[in-house]
Amino acid sequence: MKSKVKWISMIFIIGIIALIIGAFDPLEGSIVIAAGSILITLSTFYTHDRHHKLFLTSAIMIIFGVCCMFYISYLGGYDPKREWWWNVLILPYPVGWLISVIILIYRAIGKLKKQPIA
Repeated sequence: MKSKVKWISMIFIIGIIALIIGAFDPLEGSIVIAAGSILITLSTFYTHDRHHKLFLTSAIMIIFGVCCMFYISYLGGYDPKREWWWNVLILPYPVGWLISVIILIYRAIGKLKKQPIA
C-alpha cells in the first residue's frame, strides 16, 4: 500500500512541475500543461482529496482551451478578417491554469499552517 501512495505522490509532484515548466512558454508548453493538469487530477482523485472536482474542472478547461488554440492555429492563427469571438474560445486555457495554481497555493498555505513551529 505504501508503494501506491508513493507513486501517487510522485505523479502529483510531476504534475506540479509540468504546470510550472509549461508556463514558461504557454503556446509551446500547452501540451505539457495539459498533461500536468491531468496528472494532478488523477492523483487527487485516487487520494480522495477534497479539491479533486476543482482540479477536474480546471483540467477540462485547459484541455478545451488547448484544443481550440490548436484549431485556430490550424486555420492560420489570428486573422483580422475572422470574427473576434473565435479567440474567446482559448480563454478557458489560462483560466483553468490559474485555477489550478491558486488551488495548489491554497493547499500549500493550509499545510504550512498545520505544521507546528519547532
